[in-house]
Amino acid sequence: MNRFDIVIVGGGIAGASLGAELAARASVLILEKEAAAGYHATGRSVAFWEETYGGPQVQPLTTASGPMLLSPDPDFSGRSFLSPRRTLHVGRAQDAAARGRLLTDYAGKVVLEPVDPRTVVPGLRPDWTLGVLEPAVKDIDVGSLHQAWLRRFRRRGGEMRLSTALRSARPQGDGWRLETSGGPIDCGVIANAAGAWADDVARACGVAPLGIAPLRRTVLQLRVPALPSADLPLVMDMGGRFYFKPEGEGRVWLTPHDEAPSPPCDAAPDEMAVAQAIMRFQEAVDWPVEAVERKWAGLRSFAPDRAPVYGFDPVMPGFFWFAGQGGFGIQTSPAAALLARALLMGEAMPQAIASLDPAAYCPSRFR
Repeated sequence: MNRFDIVIVGGGIAGASLGAELAARASVLILEKEAAAGYHATGRSVAFWEETYGGPQVQPLTTASGPMLLSPDPDFSGRSFLSPRRTLHVGRAQDAAARGRLLTDYAGKVVLEPVDPRTVVPGLRPDWTLGVLEPAVKDIDVGSLHQAWLRRFRRRGGEMRLSTALRSARPQGDGWRLETSGGPIDCGVIANAAGAWADDVARACGVAPLGIAPLRRTVLQLRVPALPSADLPLVMDMGGRFYFKPEGEGRVWLTPHDEAPSPPCDAAPDEMAVAQAIMRFQEAVDWPVEAVERKWAGLRSFAPDRAPVYGFDPVMPGFFWFAGQGGFGIQTSPAAALLARALLMGEAMPQAIASLDPAAYCPSRFR
C-alpha cells in the first residue's frame, strides 16, 4: 500500500504516541529513517515524570499525563510505567530568586515542600542551604513506554517503514506526494514528528521552518561507591548547572545541563561538558568518584519560546506540526498525543485533557 490518510515522519516517542492514537481512526504510516525507531533522543533519555520540568507552559501537559502513565489502559500495557523517585531542588544563597520563582510559578498546581536539603541528601556540601522537595516525581521506564506505543500502533493497523528517509514532498490534489528512499507515497496529511530534524522535514515539504533548534545534552554514568542510597531523590540545581540521580547501587547518572547548539546528527558527548559535570557534581556532594563508566549525548529540540508545537501549519494546508518537545516529550506523551489527535482529526478534546488550551501550542504563534 502506498496511499495513506496520514504519514508521520519520525518513529521516536512523538511519532509512536501520535501514531498509536490515530491508527484506530485513519490509515497511518510512520516513516523512520533509522534502522530502529527511537534511536536518537528517545533512546538516550534520562527520563522522569516531573511536573516542574519544562516550565509552566509544559506543566499542564505533564500533570495530565501522570495518571495515564501511572495506571494505563489495560489494553495498552497492563502495568505502570512509573516508579517512585522524588526530586530535591537545591540551591545556594545566590539562588534565592530562583527558589522564589519555583514556589510562585507552581503554587496551587504542584506539591512543593521547602526543606533543609542536607537532611534529605547525606553528603551535600554545607553551602547548599536551599531546598525544595517535589515528592510526586517518578522515574519513567522509557523503553517499555516507547514499545507499548508502537505495539498499540501496530495492533490498530498502523504500518511502520524503517530505514526509509523522506527526501521531498509536494502538495497534489487534496493531499501530498512524498518521495522517499523507498519510493513514492501518497497521503492526505503529513505529521512532522521528526524531533531534531523537524525544520529539515518542513523544508523538504516546501514549508517554512519554525526555528526549532536542536541542543546537545551530555550525560554520564559515574561509579560512586560512597552513594548513601539508591533511593535518594533526583537532585536538581536551581541554578540550572546540573542534575543527577541514582541509577542502582553505587551509580549515578549526571548531566551538566548543557544546551549546546548542534545540527541534527547522531550526537556524541562533549568532553568539556563531561569535565564540567564532574566538577559541578563534586562541588555539590562529598562522594568520591571512582570512575566514569560511560557517557552519551542526545539532542533536545526547542521552538523559539521553548513550548511545544502542536497543530496544522497556518500557511501550508495538510502539514501538521508535532515537534519542539525539548526534554519533556516522554513525560508529556500521553496528553500530547491526545491533544494532537483531536486537532488533527477535528474532534472535541478528550475528557483527560479537557482543561488544556491548544492555542498555547499552535504553530501560528510563529507566523
